Amino acid sequence: MIRVALTGGIGCGKSVVAAEFAKLGVPCFEADRVAAAYYDDPAFVVEVRRLLGPGIMSPDGGVDKKAVARLVFNDAAMLQQLSQLIHPRVMADFDRWALLHADAPYVICEVAILYEYGLQQRFDKVVCVYLDLEERLRRLVLRDRCSREALMARIANQIPGEEKLMRADYVVLNYEGNPRSRQVKYIDRQLRNFT
Repeated sequence: MIRVALTGGIGCGKSVVAAEFAKLGVPCFEADRVAAAYYDDPAFVVEVRRLLGPGIMSPDGGVDKKAVARLVFNDAAMLQQLSQLIHPRVMADFDRWALLHADAPYVICEVAILYEYGLQQRFDKVVCVYLDLEERLRRLVLRDRCSREALMARIANQIPGEEKLMRADYVVLNYEGNPRSRQVKYIDRQLRNFT
């Protein structure tokens, strides 16, 4: 089975593109959604608190994800440590999930930080969703209701979209009016014929 990474910078529309692949019957694994569920595991919460300190805890005893974001997106070393806690678990979960879809011609793993952590080596092909920075910022301000400065701090921890685009095997240009589904169908045909 072919393992395909679907990547791109924050706010470029990876989830929308993954949904287009899902419409074609392609199994899609959402790494961010899986990682977010770890915060419901008490053992994981203990590890995160040990790493980041008690300031990231919410009054109900859970993790305040906004406090985590404020902390790690302004401290590259802290972000690296948190990533080392999360990414091996996510990839192990993906490996187990992929086995359940062994009859599919290929599977997709939607993962934002593919190149940043050298995860591209785990995949046969890479699809990059691209959108220029200004349009991503415009969409993110509306979606996340946070400041441009806070978004730029997060974006600064990712490889520029143009570099991801150049390193990928396939690219989806995710602009309004651009035929996204036609691009996905073309890539789907290529991947189904890949040997």
